[in-house]
Amino acid sequence: MRLIILVIALVFSSTSHAGGVERLRAFIAGAKTAQADFSQTVSDKSGRVNQQTRGKMLFARPGKFRWDYVAPYEQVIVSDGNKLWLYDTDLDQVSVRSLSEAIAGTPAALLAGDNAIERYFTLKNTGTREGLEWLEATPKNRDTTFERIRMGFREDVLVRMELDDFFGQRTVLTLSNFVRNPRIASSQFTFTIPKGADVIGD
Repeated sequence: MRLIILVIALVFSSTSHAGGVERLRAFIAGAKTAQADFSQTVSDKSGRVNQQTRGKMLFARPGKFRWDYVAPYEQVIVSDGNKLWLYDTDLDQVSVRSLSEAIAGTPAALLAGDNAIERYFTLKNTGTREGLEWLEATPKNRDTTFERIRMGFREDVLVRMELDDFFGQRTVLTLSNFVRNPRIASSQFTFTIPKGADVIGD
């Protein structure tokens, strides 16, 4: 009986003290699809917020995702696993790139990429802050916009991402209404270029 109690205590202790890296691994293993609302702020070197947006994100691992920015301007980013489309509604302009070129070293690679994330990122635990377990992900490929990405988890749910780029800007993504493994129609990850829109890229 004492042995059983000791084993149970060890299991619960290791679970409750799991760091951010362990949370990320559990997140990747347990969430094949997900959807959430998000708010995003971008701050300059001095900490002044110069952009605030919000919208909804979806992903289906590996490689399929959709970010719909709805305010204050409309923008859509869609990947079908092979190509990535970015549509700016105000400009009526679509940028098209291959996913492998566009995703490396980005938050999308952490959320919707394959399970081999440590092939592309160096991960380390950075402790607890604001009630969340944090990790820091540093892209191994330096040909990327982001210098480092921090991810904050509450249990196995991603709550916040903080992205520092090489220009001194910080982007903070806060997720809410997170749903793990919803059914998502495949049509959500396809994009039809609007008639008359300017197209840049493939």
